[in-house]
Amino acid sequence: MVELSMGHVATKIQEYLFDYLLYPFVIFTMGVIRGAVVMSLLSLVACFLMLRFYDWSKRDWLGIEALKSLKDYDGSCLWRRIVAWLLLRSDPVACVLLSIKFDPFIVTAYLRKGHYGGMSTRDWRIFLLSWLVGNAYWSLLCFVGVETIFQLWRGAGS
Repeated sequence: MVELSMGHVATKIQEYLFDYLLYPFVIFTMGVIRGAVVMSLLSLVACFLMLRFYDWSKRDWLGIEALKSLKDYDGSCLWRRIVAWLLLRSDPVACVLLSIKFDPFIVTAYLRKGHYGGMSTRDWRIFLLSWLVGNAYWSLLCFVGVETIFQLWRGAGS
């Protein structure tokens, strides 16, 4: 339980620093295109390194493997059977939707087959699609946020 708690706290700190401080700052200082390219490349490297560390440690410090085990449920509880059925049939939709909320590391670790086994061709596709969707979404969101604040600030100064 301590490992899981610490994993979530560390992930939230990293997410806050990267997504809510660094990403908007780079978009603001470099503009939406160059800023998005720089942050997308940083995101690619950071998520890949986290995935490598996750595989190397062979520790489920985010509970991803426990969540994946729900896909294999074959018991008598109807609710769990429905969840398992949905999880097994929605990988493409899950990839896109999860990519808006989570980074490519988490999306790939959740959607890949097996545990801590490195990256198959399918896993690379998931990782890159998640990276593309997530960064396009986040770059646009940061740009809109930065522009809104800038326009409000300029309007208040008039």
